[in-house]
Amino acid sequence: MVLLADHDPSDCHSRLIQAATEVFIEEGYRASIERVAVRANVARQTLYNHFPSKADLFGEVIKQATAALLVTLDGKAEGLRERLLRFGIAFRAKALSSEGLGFYRALVAESKRFPELAATFYRTGPAQTAARLRGVLQEAMDRGELRPADSEFATTTLLSMLVGAERSHFLLSGESPPEPDPARVAQLVDCYLRAFASEISHSNPAPQRSVP
Repeated sequence: MVLLADHDPSDCHSRLIQAATEVFIEEGYRASIERVAVRANVARQTLYNHFPSKADLFGEVIKQATAALLVTLDGKAEGLRERLLRFGIAFRAKALSSEGLGFYRALVAESKRFPELAATFYRTGPAQTAARLRGVLQEAMDRGELRPADSEFATTTLLSMLVGAERSHFLLSGESPPEPDPARVAQLVDCYLRAFASEISHSNPAPQRSVP
């Protein structure tokens, strides 16, 4: 499952999160707690011992997926390009995978009926991701690696470049998403870095390194 990091099948908590992810993708938020318990091969009460409500379970699914993604922005000893490449590859792998698209489709379909669903998703997923990325970009601006700019705008621009138009395409066209392509991510990240390059970078361009 692309949405989550590797999980331990012997761990009940991990199995419940994995099962919930699969069931939410297949059936949407209206899926029953019983279906999740059956998929995880545990008793319903066991599930409630770990997660008091469906909203708690859904929030943990998003939290786990987001945590795995945010780890890719660690590594301050590395250059900005390497960090953004690693993040971009992981971000696109989650957002543009069949599972990621299915999850997003189910979320949009259910958001009006279950407003707490959309709020939980945004607060635990996109908002956390944007905040962490915004911090990385602001630090790069403070160091002079990027030109001074509104960090909110810089963050939104990068996230939009990485998935925006392509996610709409694969959600609506009926085409299957392609396999992850690190070269495509490098193309997008390099385009972004040129757009936000500092004056120093323009006068002394750094040599391009290969995709990690």
